[in-house]
Amino acid sequence: MIRPVRTDQFLRRVLKPIVFVSALMPAGYLAWAVFTGNLSPNPLGDITSDTGDWALRFLCVTLGITPLRRVSGWNGAIKFRRMLGLFAFFYGALHFLTYVILDRLAGLDLSDTNGSWMAARALAAAVSGDICKRPFIAVGFTAFALMIPLAVTSTTGMIRRLGGRRWQALHRLMYAACVAAVLHYWWLVRADVRRPVAYGVVIAILLAFRLYWTRFHRKQTASRSAVPQAPLTAQLSQASRRKWSTGCGRPVSSIGDLPTTTNPSAS
Repeated sequence: MIRPVRTDQFLRRVLKPIVFVSALMPAGYLAWAVFTGNLSPNPLGDITSDTGDWALRFLCVTLGITPLRRVSGWNGAIKFRRMLGLFAFFYGALHFLTYVILDRLAGLDLSDTNGSWMAARALAAAVSGDICKRPFIAVGFTAFALMIPLAVTSTTGMIRRLGGRRWQALHRLMYAACVAAVLHYWWLVRADVRRPVAYGVVIAILLAFRLYWTRFHRKQTASRSAVPQAPLTAQLSQASRRKWSTGCGRPVSSIGDLPTTTNPSAS
């Protein structure tokens, strides 16, 4: 019992803080580059590209936690899945807010608007217009929208409220979010599609592994349940033989454990 407790404490007190700080480093570097002027002549493109890339990377890493656990047998890997998934949502939210605030809001002419309500309406109209007119924005918005319920229901309390099966069914939306994110990246770059293809290959391999493992596990379960059981008569005869062998030479009834008498004078 001491060793599992120490392992759990090491994961919680050492490894998880290291992973948390490491996952924040891309955002920290990007903030440093913004405030120190170390971005390229197209800072909006840098921020948009970096946040989108890191959202996809964390989606891939989160999707790879279960295959890693299955292959390596390291069950402690599952303790990092929630945190990594939330970081995928975090960078996806930064990516979306960069588009909404630094791109669409900054490009609006707000001189004719009276108050924040009119500005919000103009911004909503601009964003919805882009979603309707540009397929890559529509797919990217779909990927981000699919991640919202996953982030909201990632707490232990929500797992208890939804129940294990419903929670797992809901969190299968992550598969669709990954596919939509890769498609968004593909349509965005158009010319050089090597990076979205690389992300697509990784996600396809991870999804194929999950499908294979699920089918393999179901086949194993079916084969175990299909093992033929001995007939009831055979079980009764075996029980009678066992009782005969332990009954001091007297036959024993298989019903009621009462001694049988083959001859009235035997009693």
